[in-house]
Amino acid sequence: MNSRRYPDTSHVRLREIKSTFMAEGALCGATLYVPADTAPDHELPTILMLGGWGSIQRALTSSFAHSFVEAGFAVMEFDYPGWGASGGFPRQGIDPWRRTRVADTALAHLKSQPMVSAHQITLWGTSFGGGHVVDLASEHPELKGAIIQVPMLDGLAATLATPPLRLMKLVALGVLDLIKPGAPIYVPTLGREGEFATMDRDGAWAAMEVALAFWKDQDPSYDNRVAAKSVLTMPLYRPWLRLKNVKIPMLMIGATGDTVAPFVADKVHRVGNPNVHVIQIDANHFDPYFDPLFPEVLALQLKFLRR
Repeated sequence: MNSRRYPDTSHVRLREIKSTFMAEGALCGATLYVPADTAPDHELPTILMLGGWGSIQRALTSSFAHSFVEAGFAVMEFDYPGWGASGGFPRQGIDPWRRTRVADTALAHLKSQPMVSAHQITLWGTSFGGGHVVDLASEHPELKGAIIQVPMLDGLAATLATPPLRLMKLVALGVLDLIKPGAPIYVPTLGREGEFATMDRDGAWAAMEVALAFWKDQDPSYDNRVAAKSVLTMPLYRPWLRLKNVKIPMLMIGATGDTVAPFVADKVHRVGNPNVHVIQIDANHFDPYFDPLFPEVLALQLKFLRR
């Protein structure tokens, strides 16, 4: 794990354009990144980025966003209600179906932005956000394409991959959080291996430490909590069942050693959608975000985007 390095993309010259949009009763924060020298009347092919389970803007995604901008794309990230720069209470809750609706609203917001070519938008999702991209792609055949990496395609498989005693405690706290009045019960989002958290495997804690160390001069804040009842939605969320409805080109990068969101290659193969191009890499859930693997994963995605 110590060999991981967060990719340094500080050389990329870009402009950040902050905006907000209303979704599910909350004011959501968004950031559009464009190359620094983009003329105000120039429209760029654009990527809408959807982060993972406990993600906020720039959390493990900034190196991808900056690299896409360097390649000539505009990129927009946003925070879900109750997370990061977005409003909404209670904080730190996850409902995948609500998140997909928010992402749909974010897509509409993106299409209205200056310097964005509304007819050349590609979806990009990682981890839990990869599942949301499947949902969105199945509903938007007008989009240019979609990229998903280490995607959470089967919440039931991810649930069953959780150690039994950990799973029992998470479910018990989730039910208590669901039925009790008042403030939410929170559990750690990421933890060291063997610690109680929703993610402790595949070097999850080390990934957070490396990323936070890189961000220390920018915005080191990260609320490492998630509402306990969020885990109850996981086994019911199975985006792979909607893969058959995807009508746009999709690049899917699955990690063979992923124990956080196990890559369900058999289910993807069973769907057999010719629009979905699958590449499997020898990695775990967090490896693609870091050097030395990042350049290889980025190259695959840029090749797909330039097709």
